[in-house]
Amino acid sequence: MTSKWVFAYGSLIWRPGFQYLERRPALLRGAHRKLCIYSFEYRGTPDRPGLVLGLERGGSCRGVAFRVAAQNWGKVHAYLQERELLNGVYLEVCRPIELDDGVRVPALAYVARRGHKQYAGALPASEQLRLVRQGHGRMGANSDYIINTANHLSKIGLPDGKLDWLAGELAPKKP
Repeated sequence: MTSKWVFAYGSLIWRPGFQYLERRPALLRGAHRKLCIYSFEYRGTPDRPGLVLGLERGGSCRGVAFRVAAQNWGKVHAYLQERELLNGVYLEVCRPIELDDGVRVPALAYVARRGHKQYAGALPASEQLRLVRQGHGRMGANSDYIINTANHLSKIGLPDGKLDWLAGELAPKKP
């Protein structure tokens, strides 16, 4: 068995939680990063949901690919299923991605499941901000998730204007 790839577009970029052999910039075609998932567990609760990223149909998404050793794949895959498939709001798929050197490889990715009760779809920026401000779950404040994701995307040269705006609204104001 050969090594496997995992495509990261949100918190997996800055908190993968598993061992990997290498980390590379990558492009996924056919889906884009979007704040479209109500968080009932990690960054909110059912009564006070937060808002997290999902991969939504159409467009493309720049992110990070992690190469996982074949001998570690079973453990890594089980960890990712426990983390990403908790409430069934994501679908686990294998999609071709393009690495930074142009090589195409299959990668595991998690896409938003339309029709799920946690699927938020398109929300106005003001509603996104409201949800993120109120969200706090098992993994902490929703605002920390947005700020960390925006900062890490910028740090690796993949700024996201919508996340950057939200992070700017959420950051403590300097006197």
